[in-house]
Amino acid sequence: MIFLSEATLAGPELESLYEICCSRPEYWRLSGDLDLDALSRAEVEAVLSDDTVVARDAGGRVVGFAQLLDEHPVDGHPWIGLLLVDGRLDRQGHGRAIVEAIEERYRSKGATALRLGVLVNNEPAYAFWQAVGYRQIDLRPDLTKSRPTRVMEKRVAREPGGRGLTGRLR
Repeated sequence: MIFLSEATLAGPELESLYEICCSRPEYWRLSGDLDLDALSRAEVEAVLSDDTVVARDAGGRVVGFAQLLDEHPVDGHPWIGLLLVDGRLDRQGHGRAIVEAIEERYRSKGATALRLGVLVNNEPAYAFWQAVGYRQIDLRPDLTKSRPTRVMEKRVAREPGGRGLTGRLR
């Protein structure tokens, strides 16, 4: 079970987010957004925004974080702007569980679909998002740096009878 909360970006939580950023050097190398050789806690705090949610496991340990956008300025859909799972916890199901918690968050708000962008050069992320049910719907430059980006989407609306589109009871 994963619990999402708004990030406080202070104290032990900021330290956990800093460590998570450091645990994903390949992502930062591919994106070019941070230089891990010079990364500081202040820089992590500056990169993270008010739209950041922290993911904790049942024991309260921070296992990842996401940046969420309730309404994209171009298409009006909610977007997952960034999802990072602690690299020391790979292959334990945390990424999938965080995605499911985010999907439920938006489903409960009446969203019908969630979108996100995956940089074309980030094949591991593309494979992950496909594995959790997202499909590419467009290829276009991202809004901040004009990098080639796959726009992906997943329907999250409930089917009649309370079942999600994946067919699992929620």
